[in-house]
Amino acid sequence: MKQKPNLTFWNLWNLSFGFFGVQIAYALQSANISRIFATLGADPHSLSYFWILPPLMGILVQPIVGTASDRTWCRFGRRIPYLFIGALAAVLVMCLLPNAGSFGMAFSTAMIFGLVALMFLDTSINMAMQPFKMLVGDMVNEEQKTKAYSIQSFLCNAGSVVGFVFPFFFTAIGIANVAAPGIVPDSVIWSFYVGAAILILCVIYTSLKVKEWNPKEYAEYNPSKDEESGGNWLTLLKNAPATFWKVGLVQFFCWAAFMYMWTYTNGTVSQCVWNTTDVTSEGYQEAGNWVGICYAVQALGSVVWATILPQFKNVKMAYAMSLVLGGIGFASMPFVHNQYAMFVPFLLIGCAWAAMLAMPFAIVTNALQGYGHMGAYLGLFNGTICLPQIVAAVLGGSILSIVGSDQGNMMIVAGASLVAGAACVKMIKLKNQ
Repeated sequence: MKQKPNLTFWNLWNLSFGFFGVQIAYALQSANISRIFATLGADPHSLSYFWILPPLMGILVQPIVGTASDRTWCRFGRRIPYLFIGALAAVLVMCLLPNAGSFGMAFSTAMIFGLVALMFLDTSINMAMQPFKMLVGDMVNEEQKTKAYSIQSFLCNAGSVVGFVFPFFFTAIGIANVAAPGIVPDSVIWSFYVGAAILILCVIYTSLKVKEWNPKEYAEYNPSKDEESGGNWLTLLKNAPATFWKVGLVQFFCWAAFMYMWTYTNGTVSQCVWNTTDVTSEGYQEAGNWVGICYAVQALGSVVWATILPQFKNVKMAYAMSLVLGGIGFASMPFVHNQYAMFVPFLLIGCAWAAMLAMPFAIVTNALQGYGHMGAYLGLFNGTICLPQIVAAVLGGSILSIVGSDQGNMMIVAGASLVAGAACVKMIKLKNQ
């Protein structure tokens, strides 16, 4: 087997550039779904149920895309066709979802329309997102993988910042941030429109700039293990290394915590800082914009912490400490009543986010060396991201009732979940530690 050639910085950049646009779409979804459905009229105790669809689509779509692309060879490449089709579908849905309340439909019909649009949006985002991880695995040698994933992480966080601040920016330039009851403000609608345009332009750029290897070239640079045989998911899961499952347990607590952040941060910030829970009020919509700014601060904090993490010699200690810092950030949110002071909890949450983006993937891919079926395994590992979100979403309304129907208390629940994840890091065994 030949050694994969070193790629230039711009080759590595082009492999992941489309991820910038995909992450803008994902950020807009993460920051605005609760806001959109609350504006349409959803009860806070029901909000978490709307979040079942995104991870459900992820757990179904990503293994399928991973397995199918392992077996795909065509003139347009192996992974890129899935990337391009997913992006096109996402663009269409991004233009429809925020208009769920603008078509003159009854409340129940608007809710169903919004749910169906959300289902297709997350399906298409997942379809577009997975190929970027696989392209790096296919075409980048071991020496340059850290650099390649660092570039991908930078583009991920940069796209997040842009998507998060869009509603605040459009409000600042004069686009309306309030609307009639049951209708999503224009500031949010235009954020989705512009995000869709950037997404398709970025994906077109990567599709034109990246030339995947043909089957013969791929076989020269990658292990010859037959990826088309013995690849059913149950067999792969049965043969997965123990590290796959132990990291998955940590992932369970981490992604449950972030599910509650995405679901209840709007209500927490509007109540704690703007002193309102009225979704038709100007204060609620201002809080919605500010949540985007807080998420952007989280992304910036994640970028900074990601540069510090490699300095730790003990990977498990760095992983666990990052999650504890994030847990402190979550638990402190209900006690912050100034919009600028709210940046502190989100900077701490950014530490956990940086570790969650980098460390599980690095640990698991190292453990999977020699197992083959990398695309399928990465798709299955996505289940450790999606399944905890589904469980958290199903239980969210009940937990909210138990903690007194105060959305701020759900941040304390999220903090406790991250600390539990940190405790589980001790179970992971690394080859070099």
